[in-house]
Amino acid sequence: MKTIITSKNAPAPIGPYSHAVLKANMLFVSGQVAKHPATGELILGDVKSETKQVMENIRGILTDAGMDFTHICKTTIFLTDMNNFASVNEVYGSYFTGDYPARETVQVSKLPLNVNVEISVTAIK
Repeated sequence: MKTIITSKNAPAPIGPYSHAVLKANMLFVSGQVAKHPATGELILGDVKSETKQVMENIRGILTDAGMDFTHICKTTIFLTDMNNFASVNEVYGSYFTGDYPARETVQVSKLPLNVNVEISVTAIK
């Protein structure tokens, strides 16, 4: 059995997917972009602000699943420009206090809604 996690603290999905799926003690969080959950406004332009909104959306989903950033075991970061790696990494890293999750960061040609960064995570409770 699996449980679908839907969060009011993350923007509504823009396609046929769930915010997250909980299976036993594993949470699979869909890729999040910098869309404000309350207003639906895209936070674009400054990649640090964009990354902060992505991480806050992830926080909202984790919270609704009864977890937090300490439960994250694996992340994937998608960037449209690898030149933004250091800025994204700075913001991303501020959400963890050590024992960092496994991660890969890849450059892609385009992301949904023309955002600059998308992040997905897997967490275990």
